[in-house]
Amino acid sequence: MRWKRTIQLLDVHCEGEIGKVAIGGVPKIPGNSIAEQLNHINTVDDSLRRFLCLEPRSGSIGSVNLLVPAKRPEADFGFIILQADQAHAMSGSNSICVTTALLESGMVEMKEPETVVMLDTAAGLVKATATCRDGRCERVTLTMVPSFVEALDVEIDTPQWGRIKVDLCFGGIFYALVDVGQIGTTIEKANARTLVEAGMVLKDLVNKAVPLVHPEIPEIRGVAYVMFRDREPDGAVRTCTTMWPGRADRSPCGTGSSANLATLHARGLAKVGDVFTSRSIIGSEFQAGIERVTEVAGRPAIVPTISGRGWTFGLHQVSLDPFDPLADGFAMTDTWGPQAGEIR
Repeated sequence: MRWKRTIQLLDVHCEGEIGKVAIGGVPKIPGNSIAEQLNHINTVDDSLRRFLCLEPRSGSIGSVNLLVPAKRPEADFGFIILQADQAHAMSGSNSICVTTALLESGMVEMKEPETVVMLDTAAGLVKATATCRDGRCERVTLTMVPSFVEALDVEIDTPQWGRIKVDLCFGGIFYALVDVGQIGTTIEKANARTLVEAGMVLKDLVNKAVPLVHPEIPEIRGVAYVMFRDREPDGAVRTCTTMWPGRADRSPCGTGSSANLATLHARGLAKVGDVFTSRSIIGSEFQAGIERVTEVAGRPAIVPTISGRGWTFGLHQVSLDPFDPLADGFAMTDTWGPQAGEIR
């Protein structure tokens, strides 16, 4: 074989959302912190992301997690989330995928009944507490980075739905949270295309109207996702996080659920010790709770916990022929949605 690049991937999903983990062949990425490495991928050299996330070597669903050496001394591993649009700072479902991969592959020694793995991310340190039995990781509870409200009930004028209200919050990345009834639909699998098309429109409108930058981590900026939310008859929060260039998160979304907890706390609808069920568009569930209150750059914040499950389902490697004319990757609107035309 004449491959010039080969990366080994462990296939994992968390509550239905694919989060492949690159466990071998990851090149050195410049940067003194995970945030700096994230910024390098997003602003200097995105070839690795394109190689792993675009066609013909990948598809429109899921993420690829790069395992990198931790920069914080208390962490076991660092990781960076790669998706079709860019590298992202933090993800709950991907943290669960990474923890499951590290333990079930033996990269971190599994101890029963419980193993703690410390993860270094661009958004901060994440504690993953894994329940382990008979050689497998049964459940992972994440102590997330602090989540805070940037603004509640921000009014956005839209051509399709008139004036709607969004909550702008940080849960590891920035979110625009939207009560789904405002766009005249519901969160269910049959409406996935409608939801993602609305999400792409709203993300663009919000980012043009309200520039966001994390007060302590300047590499994290802008609304990454629009998450639609609703309440179920049993009290669960129904979620649908929409992702560029046009797909729905299959999991209940850990960072989005964290951001939503921050809104509930800010409105006096949740307190320390409360735990809510967060239910995805396909019906899978996280347990989302508030561990404690804190501050971020002087503003009120909470430390959320997210609990869910991950499963390994394959192992493969992806390689690049040095003569491949499609080395930069591509996207087609038949599977990626009309926004795929923006990928060059």
